[in-house]
Amino acid sequence: MKRLFLFVGLIAWGSGALASRVERPNILWITSEDNNVNWVGCYGNEWVETPHIDGLAAEGFRYTEVYANAPVCAPSRSTWITGMYAVTMGTQPMRSRNVIPHDVIPYYPDLLRSVGYYVGNDNKTDYNIGGREDQSCWDNPTEVNWKRLKEQEPFFQVVNFYESHESRTQGDLVDIEHVAMETRLRAYHPDVPEIRQNYAKYHDAVKRMDRRVGEALAALEASGMADRTIVIYTSDHGGVLPRSKRYLYNTGLHCPLIIRIPERYHSFWPMEAPGGVVDRLVSFVDMPKTWLSLAGIEVPTYYQGRTFLGDEQEPEAAYHYAFRGRMDERFDCARAVHNKQFLLVRNYMPYVPWVQHLEYQWKIPAMRAWEAHVQAGKATPIQARPFSAKAVSEELYDMKADPDSVYNLIDDPAYATIAAELRLALKTWQLEVVDTGLIPESERTRMAADANLTIYEWAADAERYPLERLLDAADMALAQEIKNRAVLRQLCGSEYLGERYWGSVGLFLIKDDSIAELLLTDESHEVRAMAAWTLIQNGREKEGLSALRMLIEKDSYALLMVLNILDWMGEAAQSLQDGLAEKEFEADADLQKMQRYLLHKWN
Repeated sequence: MKRLFLFVGLIAWGSGALASRVERPNILWITSEDNNVNWVGCYGNEWVETPHIDGLAAEGFRYTEVYANAPVCAPSRSTWITGMYAVTMGTQPMRSRNVIPHDVIPYYPDLLRSVGYYVGNDNKTDYNIGGREDQSCWDNPTEVNWKRLKEQEPFFQVVNFYESHESRTQGDLVDIEHVAMETRLRAYHPDVPEIRQNYAKYHDAVKRMDRRVGEALAALEASGMADRTIVIYTSDHGGVLPRSKRYLYNTGLHCPLIIRIPERYHSFWPMEAPGGVVDRLVSFVDMPKTWLSLAGIEVPTYYQGRTFLGDEQEPEAAYHYAFRGRMDERFDCARAVHNKQFLLVRNYMPYVPWVQHLEYQWKIPAMRAWEAHVQAGKATPIQARPFSAKAVSEELYDMKADPDSVYNLIDDPAYATIAAELRLALKTWQLEVVDTGLIPESERTRMAADANLTIYEWAADAERYPLERLLDAADMALAQEIKNRAVLRQLCGSEYLGERYWGSVGLFLIKDDSIAELLLTDESHEVRAMAAWTLIQNGREKEGLSALRMLIEKDSYALLMVLNILDWMGEAAQSLQDGLAEKEFEADADLQKMQRYLLHKWN
């Protein structure tokens, strides 16, 4: 396997790229939280008022094919701050704070500061990275000070607005300005009052967010610096109502991006005049590289994006890549690749539901109303499907014809060619960027720690992390074919933990318990847990439940996965209720959430 090894030394960056320019531009980056393009007026939402964002689009350039690499904040911002995919660094699980080698991977504000930029952040970090305080890379990590900015030009200033965050969909559905009936519901959402009211409530939130954008633009204008400041507006990922944020579909990834560039920097314009629409495919990983290029900084060679604007613009990518890992207390693992029309999702855990109970998400009234509608037997198949186990290892959607991603085309022979193209592109990308997610989170964390390495450094060693073999093993398991039984059993005997894990998954998926009892003594607790579940689904509950009980009693390092399995496996798990109720998880909020949920569910 030819592995792409990332450049691991800091390069010299200087002002050479700026030799022909009079001055470096100021850059104001305005970010809003959680809203995909469908919530913004100039992107076609006729039920919300966003005059300030719309006005910025009229004065700048509106990008229509812009996508987050992760459909949730912390992994998305991890990618932003480093210019590298979170899956390369091992920072893709939500709220993981895994350490990266900070002497090798600086943050992009560090590079800006090195050439004299004053950098500020008002006031969202959430980089999901350990070993360094998030605020340390900023000159001013608090409220923007416009007077100070003028004294410190050139500046790079982030202004982040919470008004559109998921939390704004929570709480009572009262005092709502927008009319609930004046919106189009997603195909998977039942048309019930609570859901319509939640849509209206979020329209209110987006309107408030737009007002804050207007305030920031007015402050810039009043400062007298607008004519030498590039203004960028985008959301930090998609969302926000159920089955958008956290999910690798159009609604979770497709984001607004508007860039206004003053006349004095007209060489940066992507077209002849402002006010136009740009349909170039842009990934969030492209942004830090592009911002550095606009600032005249030589970009480090290990950056994984493409410069999409300015004098150093690179060719447009053919595909965008995205990833999903653990979301708080809930496990799922998936990857996505798409061009401007077709989206392929690779499900590495097809045995879990698309929509799982997540304590924070269930604070949204629409989420509870949707679940109740399904449980009452009133939902259509499209509305009910997300609450069942996926069963499918791949999904293919036409994002233009099916923006809600509800009609899976993967088994349609008419789309076999595009599916094969995207499948190959995804695997090629995983090898190039060294996707660290091909073994369970608990195992890669443990193995890297045992080697005294960061996950990034550990995975870069093909002897420790044979990615090509793991991808092949995963393909074999996820095929879910009885004819692969012998090969899967061989994988379970591999000296490498990752192959044993995928062998155990494959045997579970084809319901083969022939060697499950042997796997209960495997070094890997993840393999033991899968083997126990295999026994239980094949009617050997006593053996399987005994193994799971032992993992709970011994506080397994894979305990969060074990508790997730208790939910997925159904009624048989309830016999473990007393043992779980006795446990105290004072230091782990995610274990506490799963414990509360399971005990409530069983009672």
